Amino acid sequence: MKFFRKILKYTISILVLVALLLGLFIGYRTYQFTKNVNEYRDEVEIIAQEHGVQEFTNTILGIMYTESKGIGTDLMQSSESAYGSRGQITSQQESIEYGVEHFAESYQLAQQAGCDLSTAIQAYNYGFQYIDYVKNNGGENSVELAEQYSRDVLSPGLGNSTQNQYRYVKLQSLLYNGGYLYSDGGNMFYADIVAMNEKLVDWFQVIQK
Repeated sequence: MKFFRKILKYTISILVLVALLLGLFIGYRTYQFTKNVNEYRDEVEIIAQEHGVQEFTNTILGIMYTESKGIGTDLMQSSESAYGSRGQITSQQESIEYGVEHFAESYQLAQQAGCDLSTAIQAYNYGFQYIDYVKNNGGENSVELAEQYSRDVLSPGLGNSTQNQYRYVKLQSLLYNGGYLYSDGGNMFYADIVAMNEKLVDWFQVIQK
């Protein structure tokens, strides 16, 4: 009996140590990623002011964190919205300019349609047509509504007529459906993930100054 107690004690100790190391690793990685993104805060704020969305600087930085973690050339993954195809962005400044412009247009269209900010953020991922879809379905974005659009509109329109799915392991997806997205259907959790990342970027900014 003592032997099994020792084994149990050692096992628990190892699990606690592994959990602690994993937590430290995730914390350090998050710190580095948010630091990357916050380095562009001033530039984003200036461009956001030009487009009348300065109050959403943190939201835009949350989008950047979601899209690239502040790494690479196309920080906002704005090549498709700007040029209609990937890999056309040639500088980080160009990516930010088009990304902010794309968000500003999405926000303005959402406002005109009487939809919420979450709709504008989700439309950054889905495209502006999603705003009309939300308008016709209550005016507020939700994961349930985003899933309907992904399943019934977006993915079939891009060739996924059989509702094929693929694994997507994020906290939001695991809690909602066990972790999956529809192929060619965008990310139904996009607005929620951006909201979470927006908070992370804001929180870590305090200790990065």
